[in-house]
This record gives sequence, structure tokens and C-alpha cells, in this order.
Amino acid sequence: MKHHDQVADAFGSTAAAYLTSQTHATGADRQTLAESIAATPDAKVLDMGCGAGHASFAVAPHAKEVVAYDIAPQMLATVDGAAKDRGLTNIRTQQGAAEALPFEADSFDWVISRMSAHHWHDVPLALAEVRRVLKPGGKVLFIDIAGAEHPLLDTHIQAVELLRDGSHIRNYRADEWIALFEAAGFNASIRECWRIEIEFSSWVARMRTPEPRVSAIRSLWSNSPDEVRQYFDVQDDGSFKLDALMIEAQ
Repeated sequence: MKHHDQVADAFGSTAAAYLTSQTHATGADRQTLAESIAATPDAKVLDMGCGAGHASFAVAPHAKEVVAYDIAPQMLATVDGAAKDRGLTNIRTQQGAAEALPFEADSFDWVISRMSAHHWHDVPLALAEVRRVLKPGGKVLFIDIAGAEHPLLDTHIQAVELLRDGSHIRNYRADEWIALFEAAGFNASIRECWRIEIEFSSWVARMRTPEPRVSAIRSLWSNSPDEVRQYFDVQDDGSFKLDALMIEAQ
């Protein structure tokens, strides 16, 4: 199975769980997205890797049109249903990969993405596509889990993420994100950093992580060095904290 198929398969089967996930449905970052888009009159917005649609739902009341874009058709069906339930008639869905956007050049005022890019097969190619479909003067807000600065910490968090979800590629560090955006021709900066509390049992249940991998994550945490356990605030039940960041670019 190719990686794109793996992502679509993994998230297709978990769409409903992501719609109801408190981790995804809440957070001050959704308010920041809404306020940013509201500052652009009649904004046309692309939500890349929209998942269950939480970023689209946050910005739709402040935009002219939102295209919710994802590789998993079941995720898009979930977005369609939830948008209808919420009366958000300006959201439309479209299926595809981040690296090949089926849109004309200069189509969008904003491109946003929330908790998706760590699954993308080729981030440089995806960002080149973002630049192509943005109107001149268009803006970008990406939100994602961040990699850790120290290699010891980074190795552990990437390993934990991969064990939980086989479609995971990489949580990029802040400096990596800036370099990726600048290589694609953007001016980029880190707007915010924060931490997200992860409740272990619901986190693995949402992804339907197989039991051998759940056991492997628990083993990895329990046998990790003190610095790792302290940094990620690992609890006895396996719960921990993840770093998140928001990248602003134009």
C-alpha cells in the first residue's frame, strides 16, 4: 500500500471519531483562525487536510467560500454532513492530495491547515502548490504538532507518533517550518506555540491503534530517560503533552 493510500485508509475509518474529538474540536487556535480570516473581506479559503472539518467550521462564518480539501473521502462526507447540520452553506468539499491541488492559480485569499501536514508525503511540493493557488498578497496559517529541538526528545516523540499511526511522517520543528516556507518563496514566522494535553486511552482509540502498538508506546514511555518523561510530562496512564505551533506566511 502506498503512503497516500495509507493516509486515506487510516483517516477514512476514523472520521466520526475525529468529528467528536475534544482535542480537535476545541482550542484557542480556532479562534485565531476565525479572527484572521474575518480581517479579509469576502475571503476565499482553502483548508488543506481538513480532516473532520473543525478549521473549516471555525472560519466559514467569516468567509465567502471555504473549500474543505482532504485525501480521505469518508472525512469529506463527515464534513458535508456536519456543515449541513451547522447551516454552513458556504463550505464545499473536494478530494485530493496536498501535493497536487486541483485548483487554478491565484484562486484563494487564504490557505489554512490544522493538524494535517505531519502526514504529507512531500511538504516542499505541497507548499509550492500553496504558493501557486494563492492570490498575490494571499496569506497562510498552518497549525501542527511540533518536533522537539533536542534530538533525544525528537526521536522519542516521532517514534510514539509512528507507533500510534502508521501514516505519520514527521512533526517538523519550528526552524524546519520556517526553512520549508522560505524555500517555497514565502515570508514566514512562528505566530504562537503552546502545549496540548493528550489523554492516552482516547488518543489511541481515536486512531484504532492495534494493541501490540499501544503496548509498544507504553513500553517506550516507561523505559525512556528521565529527561524525556519530564519534558513530555508523561503520566502513569501514558497521557502526556505535545508541543503545537502556528506558522504565519505570506
